[in-house]
Formats: sequence, C-alpha cells, structure tokens
Amino acid sequence: MLYNYRHLYYFWVVAKEGSMSKAAERLNMAIQTISAQVHELEKSLGYLLFKPAGRGLALTESGFAALEIADQIFLLGEKLPEAVREAASSPKTKITVGVSDGLPKLITKQLLEPILEKNNVQLIAHEGEFEDLLADLALHRLDIVLADRPAPANKNLRVYSEELIKSSIAWFGPAKVLKRTKKAFPECLNELPILLPTAHSKVRHLIDQWFIQNGISPNIAGEFEDSALLKTFAASGLGVFPAGQSIAKDLKETYHIEMIGSCKEIYEYFYAIRSEKKIQHPLVEAIIKRQAI
Repeated sequence: MLYNYRHLYYFWVVAKEGSMSKAAERLNMAIQTISAQVHELEKSLGYLLFKPAGRGLALTESGFAALEIADQIFLLGEKLPEAVREAASSPKTKITVGVSDGLPKLITKQLLEPILEKNNVQLIAHEGEFEDLLADLALHRLDIVLADRPAPANKNLRVYSEELIKSSIAWFGPAKVLKRTKKAFPECLNELPILLPTAHSKVRHLIDQWFIQNGISPNIAGEFEDSALLKTFAASGLGVFPAGQSIAKDLKETYHIEMIGSCKEIYEYFYAIRSEKKIQHPLVEAIIKRQAI
C-alpha cells in the first residue's frame, strides 16, 4: 500500500515541533489544514499517532514507530540536492559490483576490463558470499554480481544469469617446483606438492574426480579460499595448482608461473548476474557484451 508522503511530511513536522500551531507557523499554513492532513494519515494507517499532552501533543507508541520511519525518509530526502549536484558535477559513472568469494581475482579483472578501459568510471567492488550478494542484487544495492555459478531458479528472485567466460582448467607452477620431476603431465602431479581451492569453489569436486580418473594420488600441501593467496604461495615455491587456462598469460606476467598441462575434460564457467530492470546500467551492459565503452 502506498501512502501519501505529503501527509507523512506534515506528521513529521508536527512531531518535530511538538504542536499543530508550531508546525503551522513553520510551514506557513493553517492549523486546520495540517490537522486534516495528519488525520488522513492516521485514517490510512488505522492508528492514532498523537495524544494530548498539556498544551501540545505527544506521540503514541504507533506515532514513535511512524516517526522513526519518517526520519529515515525525510533526512535522506534532505541529502537529495547535494547528491544530485555532486552527480551533475562529477564526470565519473559509478558502478557497484558484487564479487563472489569463489571467483579468482584475475578472472574478476578480466570480466571488468571492458569498463576499466575508460578513465571516467568509479568502481565499487564488494566481495562476499554468493547468496548474500544475490540478496543485495535483488534489493538493488548492487548493479551486477560476478560469480562462478549461475543464480538458482527462484521465482521470487528476479535476477538472471549470463555466461561470460568458459575456460578449460590447466595446471601451473613456478620453475623451481617443476624441476623436482622429469615425468610428463599429468603423471608429474604424483611427484609435486599440490595447492587446491577449498570445497567452496565449484570446480574443486571436479578436480577431485579428475585425480581419481587419471590415477593421481595428490600430495596436498595447502587449501585456500582466497585464490590470490593460493597463487602467492605457489609463486613462493609451495606447490603447483589448477586454474583457468584463460588466465595463463596473466599468471606468467604477474607471478612468473608456467603452465604444465591442460585438463581438457574440466571447464569452469563464469557468470554475470543482474536484476530485472527495464533500464539497465550502461556499464552493466558493457560487461555483459564484453565490449569496451
């Protein structure tokens, strides 16, 4: 049910001033007009918001509840002119992105490259649990969510997913670790320490199955939730690890890590998830289309 915000505003002023007469003076209106507006609000809510108190008025319990909400609405409204002025004077376009905690950082960078090529973009990135990010997206707190899985089917969750990248899984490691074996891939993995993502990563169970299918008995030296931390430890010589083949160039340039071989049977998928809107954020469209703006 939508309420008349003018009625709510008059109630708010009366509550702040403490009487109809002071509110009328502040608003330069007749007391009868303000009283009628407040009564209309009480009628629509079904509860009295004020009670007599001496020469003025006091809030009822329902009135206190209404005032708490009205404070949030009108105090926020007072910020509107400044927000509009800042937006008009700023050349930057803001986009708020949710990044699932299972998404590799280098993949995140790849997915956002179409908008990062412009110098007038203000990127705000929030990393979090997949389900929490979907809830924030549905409430329009985020413009888009990047994840390693699509949104689940839910008629109450008006979001939809689009596949952006499909990449085969490959194995990587620093030269000082690879020197420990002369065997070819994938048999060499039996002789090398292995670093893996934890079970929160969608690809982990596929890798575990691949080990079994290829007769690999992994010597697991570490498991990491944070993909960047995993790569940092790998670069220091702790072990070899699986990652998307699509980031092989970035791994070599950033971490000086070489590709050992590819698991062509395993693919990982990365998605953009957005809410149902008639008008989409232009930067969201750029990410989806994977085109520079």
